Amino acid sequence: MSSEAEVDPFAPAPHPWRQHASAITAVAVFVSTVVLTVLSFPPFHAPEFAYALLVPAIFWGYQQPGLKLYAWTLFAAQAVAWTILLFWLRHVTWLGLLLLGPFVGAWVGVWFLAAWWALPRMRGRQTLTRLVAMLALAGAWVLVEWTRTWVLGGFPWLPLAASQWERASILQIAAYTGQSGVSFVLVAVNIGFATVAHSLFVERQGGWNFRRPEFLLSLFLLMACVSVQVQETAGRVHYTVPLARVAFVQPDIPQAVKWDESQGPAILQVLRTTTLAAAATHPDLILWPEASTPWAVKGDDNAREFVALLAERAQAPMLVGSIAVEHPHTPEEQWFNAAFAVDPATGVQEDYYAKRHLVPFGEFVPLRPLLGWISKFVPIGDDFTPGRAASPLIVALRGKPFAAGPLICYEDVFPDLARESVLAGADFLAVLTNNAWYGEGGAAWQHAAHAVMRAVETRRPVLRDGNAGWSGWIDEFGGVRFTMLDDAGSIYFRGTRTVNVTRDARWIGKNSFYVEHGDWFVGACAALVLLGHAALFFGAGGEKIAARRSAGT
Repeated sequence: MSSEAEVDPFAPAPHPWRQHASAITAVAVFVSTVVLTVLSFPPFHAPEFAYALLVPAIFWGYQQPGLKLYAWTLFAAQAVAWTILLFWLRHVTWLGLLLLGPFVGAWVGVWFLAAWWALPRMRGRQTLTRLVAMLALAGAWVLVEWTRTWVLGGFPWLPLAASQWERASILQIAAYTGQSGVSFVLVAVNIGFATVAHSLFVERQGGWNFRRPEFLLSLFLLMACVSVQVQETAGRVHYTVPLARVAFVQPDIPQAVKWDESQGPAILQVLRTTTLAAAATHPDLILWPEASTPWAVKGDDNAREFVALLAERAQAPMLVGSIAVEHPHTPEEQWFNAAFAVDPATGVQEDYYAKRHLVPFGEFVPLRPLLGWISKFVPIGDDFTPGRAASPLIVALRGKPFAAGPLICYEDVFPDLARESVLAGADFLAVLTNNAWYGEGGAAWQHAAHAVMRAVETRRPVLRDGNAGWSGWIDEFGGVRFTMLDDAGSIYFRGTRTVNVTRDARWIGKNSFYVEHGDWFVGACAALVLLGHAALFFGAGGEKIAARRSAGT
């Protein structure tokens, strides 16, 4: 029989709404995912959106959408969201922005493939199976974030946990699990909310059923974080002891002139003026940002003498970001992005800290035999050489030696580097950075969010000094105790501020569980993923869903 004979001329035409429902749903999920993702992170101060940024995609995933439509919608949403979040990169390279934004978005988007596979298989299963699958999906998110710390050199910018940098109550779990634990809980809460919404709008159970096991488990995890907050911070006022009176110096040198040889004397004058203004406040320690001097403190005798004499005039020790050149003017010449300790009596210490994790195409060209035609955007020297040691720098504060653990540029984005510094004996972490490359957009705020995570993970105060901001002090519990602002409330300005920094006596000389055991939680999440996959794949009903999927229904 012909296909024409099979057509019922009296059958009602498909309703336009049903005909386009999939497309309308895809657009709604795309828009809501982009908006919620962007608003969850700095520079916006709305971290509560992170509890819902995955809800539209999870809600849709429960309804068994087609793989192609689901994947392309979520990959596109992540690509757009991350391009917006990284929009500050345009100040350095538009090409880099248009490549990196979609790349990171696609990498994060891999998680949604796991969600598409797992969510329909969770429907109608026994409670234990659903809860194991839920934890497996949260664990899968952790694995995706963890791979971003090392794939292609690593770019773990803005893990989901960083969205909560202004909400210390959920962050304390990071002292045990690292930032991964915070991301894990946030994903679980998203699944809990989406499950409740699905029971109301699709399963038609009537009313908001907050007794769903998925929601109750997510609530339990959230309360566990809060309980750690209460336990860790209770009575802290009785354990607060002074660390130092610290002066933060922001020279605010524009990137366009920073490496201009003719501007060197003017830059030194700015450093001299701001440092002496800081000295007038009688600090115990003065901080300079990354690569603050126009010439190398090690390798240029004049630059070294300038810094030593300035510390002597200030009558205060200094932590200085500058360049170290070893074996200058020889075939073995090496350049290091470095930090130096300067004593007012003895001058620049011989031992210095060399940045361990370099910026691709900023400080070196990866795969130089293939990509040597691409020049670095830092127009000084040849490729920088990475440092190998996390050894702290010793500074005398109020007559006592303290170990400062320097982190240069975006090294505070990598949890393992801060952990290694604390294992090497750091009493506090000092982040010396230069965000002037990225204008006055969201980069500085996003960058500062990572320093909050490092403080909680290591239970060490973090002193952060930027060329033009963000500069400030973060305590061991992730509380932002001081942010350097001008009279207009902006972080972007030239000047200096001094603040009395304290620390918690309970953590002096003591390492957190995370510092001692590292990324054990990532391994636990891998085990959860395997367990969840087995529960869904081999459990009752899984073969029916697989058959429907293979049949295209």
